Amino acid sequence: MPERLPVAPRWAVGALLTMTFATGLVDAVSYLRLGHVFVANMTGNVVFLGFSLAKAYQLPVVAPIVAMTTFVLGAFFGGQLSKFLGGRPRFWLGCAFACQAAGLTLTALLLGTGVLRPEGRLVLVIIALLGGCCGLQNATVRLLAPRDLTTTVLTQTLTALTAESVLGAGTGTQPHRKVGSLLAMFAGAAAGALLLQLTLAGVVGLAAVLVGGVACVFALAPVPIDSTA
Repeated sequence: MPERLPVAPRWAVGALLTMTFATGLVDAVSYLRLGHVFVANMTGNVVFLGFSLAKAYQLPVVAPIVAMTTFVLGAFFGGQLSKFLGGRPRFWLGCAFACQAAGLTLTALLLGTGVLRPEGRLVLVIIALLGGCCGLQNATVRLLAPRDLTTTVLTQTLTALTAESVLGAGTGTQPHRKVGSLLAMFAGAAAGALLLQLTLAGVVGLAAVLVGGVACVFALAPVPIDSTA
């Protein structure tokens, strides 16, 4: 499936790497502060649910289910946005990422004002909000179809980086985007872990600002020279 980049490639790559960094921030929040659950990486949640069948390990069951359910709902919403707005790709992407930024901003405000706290049943509400945001992100980026800038799951990126390299099958293109994705996720996770020692709401708020910036890029950045998008 060809890439549907409605803005100049450099702008798109920079925006998606920024989104990958934001994903690292959000996963740091969910895993380190919300009971060892992922809101962006559903593979981890499926594995955790499998582990939970062994009662001796006392792993959470409800949290991964909530994360997966809201992720699916977010992805469904993302698909609907693409269905109705996909004919205007800049408007579609701007709206999709703006909705995600709004969800993250709401979560940050609720955390910052104490309405939500990472304890008790309120944790599930935070997980639900973040899971929905990440589902919307995943659906939108998948429909955008950047082959090596998925912004969340890096297993295929790492596989392609090695298997398609000169030492592998030798069929790959320049690896800079794949390496950039890995570094962006690492940097986001590291930054999130460090900042969580100071503020939970601030980390979610930072992710919201970054995603909002990405929305602006896709809505306002220059179009490709050979495109009328």
